[in-house]
Amino acid sequence: MTSYAAVRDPVADHLLTPQNAAVVIIDFQPVQVSSIASRDKRQLVANITALARIAKLYQLPTVLSSVNVTTGRNQPTIHQITDVLNDAPIIDRTSINAWEDRDFVSAVNATGRKKLIMAALWTEVCLVHPALDAIANGFEVYPVVDACAGTSLEAHNAALDRLFQAGGKPTTWVQLICELQRDWNRDATVPGFADILFAIEGH
Repeated sequence: MTSYAAVRDPVADHLLTPQNAAVVIIDFQPVQVSSIASRDKRQLVANITALARIAKLYQLPTVLSSVNVTTGRNQPTIHQITDVLNDAPIIDRTSINAWEDRDFVSAVNATGRKKLIMAALWTEVCLVHPALDAIANGFEVYPVVDACAGTSLEAHNAALDRLFQAGGKPTTWVQLICELQRDWNRDATVPGFADILFAIEGH
């Protein structure tokens, strides 16, 4: 049986594919995780870990960034992410807005992808600022809304509203993994797909 999806161009597809998207994960560090209030912290870590596993499974170019590690003012990216993406370089910066760091922007451009799947802490700072800049620079931005969090629910929601008004395209990690898999005939990723998806609590 031939699937219709098999004839779609995975680079030109308007939906996300492993060939047209990159993942950007910003500032998932212990201080930021401990200070969020818009989502359960344990669930947040589970969700961002799922996103990291999705990036690895589908071999998406991935940019990791941290802030103030080399200055000694902050701790490194949480191990749940680096344990999965252990070969991904981490761009450390001092700028609050990652898009104002030349190395970060160079790393994003080096992926060669114009669709950016983004998650960051906090939503109201480390997600919205670089996401707005990326959109202004011609990228499509897909914030993974359940893998982001803010210092309050109001701050999180206000940031997402601003981002959506600018053209951001919301997704969740479950929506994302299904969009990337797309077809059960793509046998190579089916076992990993099932392993990530059915690790959801309660399944």
